[in-house]
Amino acid sequence: MKIAVIGAGIIGVTTAYELACDGHQVCVLERRGAAAEEASFANAGLVAPGYVTPWAAPGMPGKVLGHLLSRYAPVKVSLPLSRRDLIWMWKFYRACKLDTYLAHRSQLQRLAFYSRERLHHITSDLKLGYERSDGYMVLLRSAKDSKLVQPGLQVLRDAGVTFREIGMDDARKVEPALNPDMVFHGAIHLPDDEVGNCRQFALMLKSEAQRRDVEFFFNTDVASVSSNMGVAVNVAGENMPRPFDAAVICAGIDSVRLLKTLGLNIPLTAVHGYSISASIREPINSPVSAIMDERYKVAISRLGNRVRVAGSAELGGSIDKKRLSSLQTLYKVLHDWFPGAANLSSGVQEWKGARPMLPDGPPMVGASGIAGVWLNLGHGSSGWALSCGSAKILSDLIGGRKPDLDLTDYAVQGLRA
Repeated sequence: MKIAVIGAGIIGVTTAYELACDGHQVCVLERRGAAAEEASFANAGLVAPGYVTPWAAPGMPGKVLGHLLSRYAPVKVSLPLSRRDLIWMWKFYRACKLDTYLAHRSQLQRLAFYSRERLHHITSDLKLGYERSDGYMVLLRSAKDSKLVQPGLQVLRDAGVTFREIGMDDARKVEPALNPDMVFHGAIHLPDDEVGNCRQFALMLKSEAQRRDVEFFFNTDVASVSSNMGVAVNVAGENMPRPFDAAVICAGIDSVRLLKTLGLNIPLTAVHGYSISASIREPINSPVSAIMDERYKVAISRLGNRVRVAGSAELGGSIDKKRLSSLQTLYKVLHDWFPGAANLSSGVQEWKGARPMLPDGPPMVGASGIAGVWLNLGHGSSGWALSCGSAKILSDLIGGRKPDLDLTDYAVQGLRA
C-alpha cells in the first residue's frame, strides 16, 4: 500500500520505519524543516517502563491543586486556558478513579515493556550508535518522599521490575558525582532501565527508513485529510490533493485539527515540558546515567558529552513563552545534585516542548473508524518510551496481522463530533 505518515517526530519516524519493513510505499509529511523538532527534540530521554503510569490517578487532582502556589512545583497551570484545556481537565478529573487508573496503568506498562524490547531489537539489528547509558535512579530527599513512593514500588514488584531500595551511601556508589554536601534519605535503583538521546535515535532511524525507500517531505504543511475512495492528503499551497491508500496521523497536537475535519473530536491537549542542556564541564562531576528527583519530578541525564535536565508539566499558556520559574526549578535541582557538572556560562539550550497528552493516559494506536485513516498519537511525556512498540503494533494492524501485544482501541470509540 501507499501510505502517508503525517508527522516526523519519534512516533512518525518509528511508524514509517516499521511500515517500510513490511514492504509498504511510505511518504512522511512534516511541517517542520527536519525530523524530531517538536516534542521529541530535547526530552529527558528516559526509557523506564516501570515508571510509565497514567497521570490520571486517585488523589492526583488534589496534588495538582496543592502545587499551584509552590515556587518549585512540578505541575503548573498557566493562562490563558483554552476551552479545549478546560474540557481536558474535566475529563482528566473524571478518569482519576481507581478502577480506571489500574486498567490504564496495566495497559501502559505492557506497552512500555514491549516497546523497550522492540527498541533493543532495532538498535541491535541496525547497529545504531546513539548516545545512551544503562541504569536509572530515583532520589528520595526525605523519609516522607520514601513513604510516598511505596505504592509505586508495589506496582514495580507486581510488574516484575528489578529494583533496589538503597541508602545514601549506596546511591553514591551508583552515582559517585552526587553532591557530597547533599544529605538525603536514599534512592530506588533500577539497573535495567536506561537513558538515550531520542532525537539522535530518530535521525538515525530516519536514515535507515530512507534506505528502505521511505520519502520524507519537510516544510510540508498538511491542510486536511479526506477519506473517499482512498485517502487524499491536501497540502497547503498545492492545487491537487496527494492520493494514498491509507494515512497514519501522528502529528502531535496538530492531530486535533486534522482529525476534526474528519469528524473525530480527540480530547488531546498540550502539556508543556521544559529542559536545559549544557556541555559537561568536569566529567568527574557529572552523572553516569540518569537520576530522577522524586520531589520535584526533574530528571538529570547524561547524554554523551552533555547533561540534560528535564521536567515540569504546564497546562495552558503558550509554547512560545517560557515560564521563568519552571526553568529555575531545573537549575535548582541540577545544582542540588550535581553542582559544577555543566558549563552554564555559555551555550545552554533552554527548551519548551508541547507533549500531546490524552486525559486518561494511554495513547491511541489503531484504526480511527474512518476508512484508511489510522492513529498513533497521545503518548504524552512517554513518547520515547512507547514509540517503538506503538509503531510495531500499528504496522501489524495495518498488515492484517495480530500484534504481539493486544492494544484495544477503546479511546477512539464515541469521539465523533
